[in-house]
Amino acid sequence: MNIVLLSGGSGQRLWPLSNDIRSKQFIKIFHTADGELESMVQRVYRQIRTIDKDATVTIATSKSQVSAIHNQLGEDVGISVEPCRRDTFPAIALAAAYLKDVKGISEDEPVVVCPVDPYVEIDYFDALKDLGALAASSNANLVLMGIEPTYPSEKYGYIIPDTPAPVSTVSMFKEKPTKEIAEQYISQGALWNGGVFAFRLGYVLDRAHALIDFENYEDLFIKYETLDKISFDYAVVEHEDRIEVMRFSGMWKDLGTWNTLTEAMDSHNVGEALFNETCRNVHVVNELNLPVLCMGLKDIVVSASPDGILVSDKEQSSYIKPFVNTLDHRVMFAEKSWGSFRILDIEKESLTIKVTLNPGHQMNYHSHDFRNEVWNVISGTGRAVIDGVIYNVHAGDTLQMNAGSKHTIFADTELQIIEVQFGKDINVHDKHKYDLPSLF
Repeated sequence: MNIVLLSGGSGQRLWPLSNDIRSKQFIKIFHTADGELESMVQRVYRQIRTIDKDATVTIATSKSQVSAIHNQLGEDVGISVEPCRRDTFPAIALAAAYLKDVKGISEDEPVVVCPVDPYVEIDYFDALKDLGALAASSNANLVLMGIEPTYPSEKYGYIIPDTPAPVSTVSMFKEKPTKEIAEQYISQGALWNGGVFAFRLGYVLDRAHALIDFENYEDLFIKYETLDKISFDYAVVEHEDRIEVMRFSGMWKDLGTWNTLTEAMDSHNVGEALFNETCRNVHVVNELNLPVLCMGLKDIVVSASPDGILVSDKEQSSYIKPFVNTLDHRVMFAEKSWGSFRILDIEKESLTIKVTLNPGHQMNYHSHDFRNEVWNVISGTGRAVIDGVIYNVHAGDTLQMNAGSKHTIFADTELQIIEVQFGKDINVHDKHKYDLPSLF
């Protein structure tokens, strides 16, 4: 199975856990069978591998999410990186070119495209395999998955099939309706449009070449910033007559708000929390090293992270976005390809950060023009390189790098460091990267 997972969005509706570089799909709130926590993207990736261990999985995403994807899924997952946001048609066109020119996928092979973050069970991925097989054998150019609606939603578009058969041609598409109109659509046998569809790779490449002047993946990547913003629905679906829809009646949830997210949580708290006996329908997601105590609360979500604290009625949490837009959006926690960092303290001329490097990973070899840095190793072992000199490091060691000094650190085990930056102009743009000499 060739599957493209669309991973977009910036974090506002699930503030304070999500932010501009950690979208909702990277929040670890689900428990695995061994008790560990996993995110939506980890859950979906695991489910795909359960159904098809040899599946070609490609994540279409922005460059701001690449580090988090590698951190959570490893280095082997395919990534089609959008240089900038240009909506779903350019993203899918770029991913299609990536599959052909980088992965060597034949234009005759079927490709399934779906969002990276639905909350589903294994039967959904069985259905995706069926969808891909249908795209390979059908006379239709596009085969969509239509979700059997469980209520008249105003959040989704609707697909109205010609017949109630498991696979049908499509009569029409409808935009997001009011609740009353959604009820009318459902009475006509309408299905939710969950943004899931399949096609033969050559079909989308042909459509892309018809609308965009490019030669191959590399050429399209270079020209990407010049492309118009347009959705796949407007660019392709609305102009295609040969479309079929396959019904799916299994569980499918879009966990886009705190209300829907807490409905899917398998426990009332992630992180340290205590509830008294009068609490009802209360959920806590706590990423701070501080306890949260809840007493006498009903239908409440509490979320605490380095970015802030949310205490909200669950229904009201759907209206969080305009309030979050007024807040300072400095990122206080982020996952990188080598590990993660958490900002602990901000002063006028200093910044204190806790850095965690995963075993076998390292920072870029880099320098700064306008700040000095001190590393205090608090756990683990590794090797630091400062201006070409190697230092073995372990808990208790302190290293100092003045402005202009080239430096990096390699983790032999999980390595935790308190980094203190000193300077009058501390900012993320003060960084020069270098190739690391062959020292190890």
